[in-house]
Amino acid sequence: MADGGAHLFHSLRSYRLAFLPRDIAAGIMLLAIALPGQLATARLAGMPPETGLLAFVAGAIGFAAFGWHRFASIAADSTIAPIFAGTLAGLAGADPARYAALAALLALLVGIILAIVSAARAGWIADLLSIPVTVGFLAGIAVQILAGQLPGMLGIAAGSGHIVVRLANLVRHLPEASPPTAAIGLGVLAATLLGQRPNARVPGALVGLVAAGLAVWAFGLQHRGVAVLGQLAPPVPRLTLGRVGLGDFVALLPLALTVAFVCMMQTAAVTRSFPTQGEEESVGRDFGGVGASNIAAALLGAFAVDASPPSTAVVAAAGGRSQVVSLLAAALMMALAFAAARAFAYVPVAALSAILVFIAFRIFRLKQMIAIARGGGPEIFLVAASAGLVIALPIEMGVGLSVVLSLLHSIYTVARPTCTELERIPGTTIWWAPTAIDKGEHEPGILVFAPAAPINFTNVNYIRKRLETAIAFKDPAVRLVILDASGVDSIDYTGATILRTAIDALRERGIEVALARLGAREAQRSAALTGLLDTIGQTRIFHSTEEAVRALRPEGRPGGLCPPAPPARA
Repeated sequence: MADGGAHLFHSLRSYRLAFLPRDIAAGIMLLAIALPGQLATARLAGMPPETGLLAFVAGAIGFAAFGWHRFASIAADSTIAPIFAGTLAGLAGADPARYAALAALLALLVGIILAIVSAARAGWIADLLSIPVTVGFLAGIAVQILAGQLPGMLGIAAGSGHIVVRLANLVRHLPEASPPTAAIGLGVLAATLLGQRPNARVPGALVGLVAAGLAVWAFGLQHRGVAVLGQLAPPVPRLTLGRVGLGDFVALLPLALTVAFVCMMQTAAVTRSFPTQGEEESVGRDFGGVGASNIAAALLGAFAVDASPPSTAVVAAAGGRSQVVSLLAAALMMALAFAAARAFAYVPVAALSAILVFIAFRIFRLKQMIAIARGGGPEIFLVAASAGLVIALPIEMGVGLSVVLSLLHSIYTVARPTCTELERIPGTTIWWAPTAIDKGEHEPGILVFAPAAPINFTNVNYIRKRLETAIAFKDPAVRLVILDASGVDSIDYTGATILRTAIDALRERGIEVALARLGAREAQRSAALTGLLDTIGQTRIFHSTEEAVRALRPEGRPGGLCPPAPPARA
């Protein structure tokens, strides 16, 4: 289940009894935070509330056994729940048993995918999703959650159809909101928000949920139009995979790939945001732990789970030291579900909707959007595009296309790299990109050209065209081109071949070509094996740009050439 070989219960190795008091305290705090969220997320996933508790148990056991991070919390997650709920509802129709079977099958497929990625040591896959695209699709998911949960929080009949239609229906029927339902929903939302203050010491969501349940019980609000959760069924594991067939595997595989990719992205973010002191980061092994958690969720009759940022943050803040925290919280959660099953009959649906509305506020990262916009680049359009895809299209399709958008953006940045004409900083021997503050120096007849990317089949023709354009606009006419390769960390065969052709063409026009600062070992090796260094000539390879300028400046006779030697970093 993990790259480099599995180590069962890694977080419990070298466990000491001295850790137990803090782990117990952290476990109780995690229970208080996670219980309302698991009930609410199960509702978001279209599953019975008790399956949210089973999902938490599966996450705790699976990750404790196969995960690497010492205190990451794996649970039912509001980021992935809306991604799969729509597709499962379309496949299952009005059959709850089939829906549950499909949800378990999806969890199994997600778990298998994550286990394969972990075994292949492919933790780098999590880095393929850029922050702007992540922020965008999370914003789209937030809008989807709001459109689905605000009617329940306010006591308004939920609309159907496209999200725009549902939001319009919500606005149109606001005057018809149920006062007791809206009071409960807004009260729980306020309690949850207050519980998130940095100095807050109480779990606001749990306090709000308990207070709302007491209000329903004391004033009989269920008889005044306030919808309630109903008595909790015993959270007994039920294997439902026997209800699915081969066609369901095929139908769910694309969705499973999308959910697994989001799980990888979020797991990497969680484990890197909360590093384990004294432990080497192992995102790939953590993928294996989340994969095991999903397989366990499938076997228990629950649904797909993911690393939970808020729950992990709670464990970290409470001083939790190991997966004992999650295992203890899971045990207490199950005990509470069996002991107080009847009490859940008084939990108002509006309270759970309010918790989901809070989660939507939390994942709508407005501050990050502002920071991206202030960066001045085009990435804010990636935020808008990915959010628009998730809002305008079926959510699972929108998220999948957002992933594709991130990959296309990464390919584009490599295929269209920055290519800069360098200038000498006055009074120095340093050649640098032009700045708006200081005016740099140029050498007559010399162009110092710096591509800032690996040179490969996706970008070499673009780099060649940029070089030709720079030569054409240079005055006086260029007689020497110095390729500053400090930003080149690799060169593939296609890149080297086209560069060799371009160099020969320039020399036929009377333009000499030199190479400077090819410092990356992989680039040096490939440049030598592909014949690029031979084409340039060993006497035209330099350790620094200034060295090349002084040796080959057109107005003087070349002299002081570097001896033939492998290039080194400047």
